[in-house]
Amino acid sequence: MIEALSRCSTVIDEKKLEERLAVVEAARSWSPRVVSRLETLLRSGTDEALYRINPIEFAREKSIAEAEGIDLFLHACVAGLFDMDWLLVCPMCSDVVESFRSLRKLHTHFHCHLCQSDYDAALDDYITVTFTVSPTVRSIRFHRPDALSAWDYVFHYKLTSGGMLPDGVPWSEAAKQLVRLLTRIEPGSTLSLEVDAVEGALLGQDFESDAQFLFPVARGADAALPHVPVTLDGGQCMAAPANIAPGKVAFDVHNAGKLPVIFGILQLPVATFQRQKLHFGPSLSGKRLLTTQTFRDFFRSEVIGATEGIAVLDVTLVFTDLKGSTALYERIGDLNAYIQVQRHFQHLLDVTVRHNGAVTKTIGDAVMAAFLTSADAVRAALDMRETVEQLNWDRPQRDFILKIGVHRGAAIAVTLNERLDYFGQTVNIAARVQNLADGDEICITGDVYRAPAVAEIIAPYPMVKSEAELKGVSKAMSVYHLARLETGL
Repeated sequence: MIEALSRCSTVIDEKKLEERLAVVEAARSWSPRVVSRLETLLRSGTDEALYRINPIEFAREKSIAEAEGIDLFLHACVAGLFDMDWLLVCPMCSDVVESFRSLRKLHTHFHCHLCQSDYDAALDDYITVTFTVSPTVRSIRFHRPDALSAWDYVFHYKLTSGGMLPDGVPWSEAAKQLVRLLTRIEPGSTLSLEVDAVEGALLGQDFESDAQFLFPVARGADAALPHVPVTLDGGQCMAAPANIAPGKVAFDVHNAGKLPVIFGILQLPVATFQRQKLHFGPSLSGKRLLTTQTFRDFFRSEVIGATEGIAVLDVTLVFTDLKGSTALYERIGDLNAYIQVQRHFQHLLDVTVRHNGAVTKTIGDAVMAAFLTSADAVRAALDMRETVEQLNWDRPQRDFILKIGVHRGAAIAVTLNERLDYFGQTVNIAARVQNLADGDEICITGDVYRAPAVAEIIAPYPMVKSEAELKGVSKAMSVYHLARLETGL
């Protein structure tokens, strides 16, 4: 019924929609019908479908490549069709604990009121990025959370559908079966909330604070009071003692605070009910977004506001450098050499994007790029070497000889010199491994070699393993030196 009313009241600003879709369509070369699928969503999608869209799920449903799906929503965000949100998601109940419109405001330490637990988020985990239709294009009821019903607020605005129990059932759906009553209580108001209790426990919960009560329900118990007084005030819950038996029980809940409260009563199977850690389907993580070149190109003003940076648990970094570039500048002159080096940068950027990575920065003649997986990074390194070799084909000398290093590990995402960057030992090691490489050589560490699919990718290439002593690293590291394939020409 709610969905039907939502569709009937749909108001679309046709002029803005058409203008902004045209901007997206002209932004790049899209696969057939990609933009038309987006238009269909904007015009006929339900309010739920246009709220906190997972671009990876959208791409899967519409048979679009993941990378193109992410690019589509980033371009649409820039065009003003969608707003982008960074979400902190509880791993135990899939509650959106906090959301931010900017990376600048994102922090990594958060507390879930529903689970009464604290977490430290990393860009790989607990941080996800979604897109919601802009209210200037089409209004949906989730743009006005204060006007939502209590049910909508909890199960559509607060909880995400992405968290799954081990049997594959979304936790939000399982939680609906526990709810016996859910309502909004205005400041200064008292509501008598009656439920039919069964053996187990009754949990009363303010969905925006730590205020909650828990009463066991056991046969033979006599209710101490026909009505159990409960007071909510300042994130605290004061409930009168009571022994509750199966049957009718009423809670007189008074909101003594200054803000409305979304309050629910849940029937738990046992008083010691424990939720299991959820697993989540593919979504756009903060790490994935930072390794997306389109994001880096369009959102250069985004900075990480957290003074300590944000952890990345697993990122693969590629460093490249040109061997003999000083001689190149001397031989053909500064201007010509600069032009040629910039040309080589563009080719490396194209390769990086093709393999799902992003160029973090260039330093002199060197490039630093970040990748979601080691397999992508190694494929990119091999492709970079061949692409740069092609630049030598029409030149009297081999002016471009690439040295490449690849390492994988944890890092800290930071803002340095007004640029999103990575900091830490993984960065240092990747740079030093690149220094070990000779011309035309790719050096990868053991951490990269052991990553999924990497051994198979490099199997055809001549390889020499060495143990390297690196500055700042306490013990020797295994390094694999990959030479080029002999072409026989």
